[in-house]
Amino acid sequence: MTVPTASRWLRLEQLLARLRPHRAPLSLAIDALMVALAWNATYLFRLGFERWWEARPWYDSWVLLGVVAAYLAAFALLKVPQSMWRFSGFGEVKRLTFACGAAGLASAAVVMGLQLYQVPRSVLALHPLFSLMAVCMVRVAYRMLYEHARARIAGSNGAEPRRALVLGAGEAAKRLLAGIQHQGWIVTGLLDDDPAKQGARIAGVPVLGPLEAIRERGVRGDATHLIIALPSATAAQRRRAVELASALGLPVLTVPSAEELRSGEAAVDRVRDIEPEDLLGREPVQLDEAGIGEVLRGKTVLITGGGGSIGSELCRQVARFQPAKLVIVELSEFNLYTIEQDLSLRFPALPVVKLIGDVKDLDGLRAIFERERPQVVFHAAAYKHVPLMEVDNAWAALRNNTLGTYHAALAAAEVKAERFVLISTDKAVNPTNVMGATKRAAELVVSAMAAEHASTRFMAVRFGNVLGSSGSVIPKFKQQIAAGGPITVTHPDIIRYFMTIPEAARLVLQAAAIGESGQVLVLDMGEPVKIVDLAKTMIRLAGKSEQEIRIVFTGLRPGEKLYEELLADGDLTVATAVKELRLARLDDSLEGAQRLLAWVASSPVQSADLVREALSTLVKEYGRR
Repeated sequence: MTVPTASRWLRLEQLLARLRPHRAPLSLAIDALMVALAWNATYLFRLGFERWWEARPWYDSWVLLGVVAAYLAAFALLKVPQSMWRFSGFGEVKRLTFACGAAGLASAAVVMGLQLYQVPRSVLALHPLFSLMAVCMVRVAYRMLYEHARARIAGSNGAEPRRALVLGAGEAAKRLLAGIQHQGWIVTGLLDDDPAKQGARIAGVPVLGPLEAIRERGVRGDATHLIIALPSATAAQRRRAVELASALGLPVLTVPSAEELRSGEAAVDRVRDIEPEDLLGREPVQLDEAGIGEVLRGKTVLITGGGGSIGSELCRQVARFQPAKLVIVELSEFNLYTIEQDLSLRFPALPVVKLIGDVKDLDGLRAIFERERPQVVFHAAAYKHVPLMEVDNAWAALRNNTLGTYHAALAAAEVKAERFVLISTDKAVNPTNVMGATKRAAELVVSAMAAEHASTRFMAVRFGNVLGSSGSVIPKFKQQIAAGGPITVTHPDIIRYFMTIPEAARLVLQAAAIGESGQVLVLDMGEPVKIVDLAKTMIRLAGKSEQEIRIVFTGLRPGEKLYEELLADGDLTVATAVKELRLARLDDSLEGAQRLLAWVASSPVQSADLVREALSTLVKEYGRR
């Protein structure tokens, strides 16, 4: 296509854009013209070419004016002029059908009532049908012209047209079709497992068969992308759709999830890449939040590490329950600024106190707690990267994760906070690394504090890896795929439990609501995920093959285990009213915890070997590793 031709299409689109502010009057004017043409076409159909003009009564022009006025009144009453023609679909046709039927009946009743019998009754009967055909055809023509112009402009810019095959033919797919086709997309077909939909057409796009039909080359045709439009499906159904789509070597996109649509965070016609939660091979855990509002509403809530992956989501979740004040303590200036900006947009009426603070600084923490007097404390500040903490930063991990937990817990107890919740990890169970051992020691510190301070409920919550959090495998794999590979996996058999960031935050809030002092709440994480399978799926979702993006096994890193556990052999489990939660009551070894804390607080920097030796005296499972 030549550049001058492309310029003409661009000028046409610019002209259409300039006319959009005048959409309503233009729509009425064009509809009036279509109604008048339909009146003449009806006479032509009824009387033939020889008599269609001469046989009309002398007052026909006045009748036509009244008929046009009736139709425009019906269109205005049903808000037809407000609709956007480039999105015209079945809903618009229904509205036009009702408007033409009502206007036709009213016109016929008035004409018959005035005894204007020279107007043929067949004209009065057929005119609504002719009018409906005319106003629908002009909208279809406009939409075709608009989409053709968009496709030509995209082609002139050197962009290949994007042709999508959509998995799903429900309400989400209908709304998707109404939105993306004007964005340069061409939808070649739909797939759905519902037999009633197969063979039908939705917004002019055929339903080609069940989801399994995507394997057939003839069904895929020349599609360049696959779009999964199943926001309300179960996790198992979404997982199956992802697996089917990812096996074909084409880029895979998805519409936002049902939760994103409900929250208003995204529109259904805005397709996006597959996110970590889309790969979660189980139903997200829906915890009972009935008592959470009672715990948080009207209270001062303090969150340490509130700018991190879990901490920032925890801030957003807490804010929904209308606390009196949210206090965020964060060591990273950038993270603190980021969460403050996010909260100011989402919850502008929420009082937020933003504080730079370090949990290793007991005097600083005491001053913050004394001034703010928090009633509920969530302790999310921690170092969590296993290999980084194993050798060169073992002392820093012990001071931050264990001593920092004690400082936060002590400051909470001194101001008689109602609840203190520690964010723990599955790596604290039978730990084989320094990071896990420091978190297990932190759990024991919390248990010991519970025995010593009855006025505050001390509890912990333990879960597996969080999909999409900083340092997790998903962002790392995305970066490696974007760079052309290879993807690095430590071991072909390594497995991990996974949950989403919102799930993790909800679990923490649930712990605050139902946990008793000295308990650790453990989420039933379902089936673990093999990391190499996750890597292969992400490669396929990017439209690549394992020949293009290689997987390289680098060997287990220092302190890393092939699998994680959620309960140690010595933990005593207690049932809860929430079936997805179990409780582990820990050994409240106050004396051992105090000795370790005293040593950490009074000693200069110690070697990794001495840190391991000190941890093994308190964390028995670590000592037997």
